[in-house]
Amino acid sequence: MVAMPSRSSGNDGQVSRTLPRGQQLRGGAPAREGVTVSRRALRVFQFATGNVGSEMVGRIVEHPDLKFVGLYCYSSDKVGRDAGEIVGRAPLGVTATGDLADVLEAKPDVVNFNGVWPDIDLFCTLLEAGINVVTTSDWITGYHRDRNHPHQSGTKPTELIEAACQRGGTTFYGTGMNPGLAQILSVVATAGMGRVDHITVLETVDVSCHHSVDTWENVGYGRPVDDPEIPGLLETGCTVFADSIYLMADCLDLEIDDIVFECELGACTEEVDLGWWTLPKGSVGGSLAKFKGLSGGRPKIEVHLEWQMTPKTEPKWNVQGCYITTIEGDPMIVNRHMIFPATGMPHSAMSADYFASLGMTITGMPALNAMRSVCEARPGLMTSADLPLRAFASRFHGKAWTDAAAVE
Repeated sequence: MVAMPSRSSGNDGQVSRTLPRGQQLRGGAPAREGVTVSRRALRVFQFATGNVGSEMVGRIVEHPDLKFVGLYCYSSDKVGRDAGEIVGRAPLGVTATGDLADVLEAKPDVVNFNGVWPDIDLFCTLLEAGINVVTTSDWITGYHRDRNHPHQSGTKPTELIEAACQRGGTTFYGTGMNPGLAQILSVVATAGMGRVDHITVLETVDVSCHHSVDTWENVGYGRPVDDPEIPGLLETGCTVFADSIYLMADCLDLEIDDIVFECELGACTEEVDLGWWTLPKGSVGGSLAKFKGLSGGRPKIEVHLEWQMTPKTEPKWNVQGCYITTIEGDPMIVNRHMIFPATGMPHSAMSADYFASLGMTITGMPALNAMRSVCEARPGLMTSADLPLRAFASRFHGKAWTDAAAVE
């Protein structure tokens, strides 16, 4: 039997691991039998309180590896208010700021950035100041940002991020559910295969719980279905999924020659009132988008996005509410990743808002759970291919999110 490291977390903000003999400490010295190394909880500054960010405030508070030390808001009406009040929870004793100087003065270990779009200048400022950054904002490898969103300096965003990391001795990492965890799970599923021929990752979901008009208008939803600009908007707005093809190809040692895009659009058969947005009759209310990574002129890795804002479209897709990976090869593997309400959650509590929060949770938690590994990684721009297995693990804990011990 092999001795495995054990870990514990107390109320002092320390996380402990018991290391087996021979395993090296961070400084390089081998551990003695049963030595316990205490690691303090990472100090986290949260950026943005939109759909994902609001959910992550509570998740940071309850996470045994993390300590919530600050909140940066972009809306002036949120600045100066308690973070708990802003996200609809009990007071947390942390006042929101809109001044970057407050973040730099706090010197957190890591910033969790949940804005919709990356802010390269902000990231560089934080990284150069010695603050690690994790984000769910349209970033997996940086390919998409380099291709479609050039920096005003003329330097590629990936090069700016890498240089800032080296100057500050810090690490930058982008992730999410899809793209992000969906591709990690797909790569791991190939471990028992003798040969991989083709991979398709399918997201087949109802997206009406993602209440962000700007996000959906950005990819053409709500426009007349015959608007010739929509395919281009959908491709550009979703090209971060091409990042995920490069991520998988990197792990599978496959050279991608090109990535092509295809899409089908579903038109609303009547006006649809979603409660937070109204889609006119004849406008885009569903879509099937396909990114295909070509190698040797043939599709090898594909990411498909089957999205339904409303079932009242023509054509429409039978969304299944899950993520399905199909891997052709020897043997063939099919994985279905499904998300259900929390264990023990009473049916009466399963409101539309609750199901929306589940979507935000699975989007944001891959970033929080990776923070320890990101902060311990070498300086530089990281992808999921660079991080250890523990970066993709949650934690056993019984801490309620309102536990004041997790807040400074």
